[in-house]
Amino acid sequence: MKLSTSALANALSREILPVYCLCGDAPLLVDEAAALIRRALQTVGAERTLIEASAQFRWAECFAQFDGLSLFSERRLIEVRLPGGKPGVEGAKALEAWAANPPPDCTLLLILPRADKAMQSSKWFTRLEAAGATVMVATPTLEQLPQWIGERLARHQLKADRATLDWIAVRVEGNLLAAHQEIEKLALLLPPGPVTLEAARAAVTDVARYDAADLPEALWRGDAPRFLRIADSLKAEGEAPIFALWLLVQDLRTLYRLALASARGEDLAGLMRSLRIWDSRQALFSRQARRLGTERLGRALQHAGRIDRASKGLIREDGWNLYKQLGLTLLNQPAPAFNALPSGT
Repeated sequence: MKLSTSALANALSREILPVYCLCGDAPLLVDEAAALIRRALQTVGAERTLIEASAQFRWAECFAQFDGLSLFSERRLIEVRLPGGKPGVEGAKALEAWAANPPPDCTLLLILPRADKAMQSSKWFTRLEAAGATVMVATPTLEQLPQWIGERLARHQLKADRATLDWIAVRVEGNLLAAHQEIEKLALLLPPGPVTLEAARAAVTDVARYDAADLPEALWRGDAPRFLRIADSLKAEGEAPIFALWLLVQDLRTLYRLALASARGEDLAGLMRSLRIWDSRQALFSRQARRLGTERLGRALQHAGRIDRASKGLIREDGWNLYKQLGLTLLNQPAPAFNALPSGT
């Protein structure tokens, strides 16, 4: 069966299943879900065994040792962490065998990274899901983050308005563990009740962590402040703009092809399918291609070449400044003119 994280606690109170698969990329949230399962097993006196499954892990040999009952425990919790998400041929067979005939005294807790389509359709995964439960531990999006923070504050009898939640979310985006720590800090510093924006400003540290892939997303969604904030953060962390530029150029080339097809009156839906544009991005890309047109997108690609040369030190300009300049131009925002780098830098 499939379980959501919100339904996990109630499900555990009714029944403990022989198999649980936790899938997610947010360590804080995955560990919290795992803790619920551990506590449920502790209440029935289960003995916990923790296993890190490396590439050399001998699945069959390991699982064979859990065939008998413990002398001191009626149940066992076998917690297996598989960071790579791929058990290999031997591991897949061992997991399928476990799912087909789970030992009556054992519960298997398999902790995996985010499950892609290939993992979810694999034989070993579907067999485990049929024998127990899979829990997809979803990381909150930027849009969901204020609500997530509000729910966490409520656990400490604290409440903030939307403006305050939005302000906190900007400063903890992409770093849930640090976000959790900042919420715990607020709970220590403030009495139960409302959290004002002034109190949040005084207590919350900016711990946001961004990825280069966040830049095109902010750009195409028209969020100029977030686009600049991410670019400045990556630059401050010492990231070169090369990867961010590569991602942007892929999008620009795709948009150019869509804009060209649109100008010719061709079917964009079919082209987007052939270009393998995700369903969730198709409406956005169609809109951006029509808005920008081939002429502007062509100039943007030329500007991208300039950013590439600057990033490689071929011209004396700051690659990140040029990147921001391009992004603001695409957003119809005034773009500052940056001076060339001084000699000797």
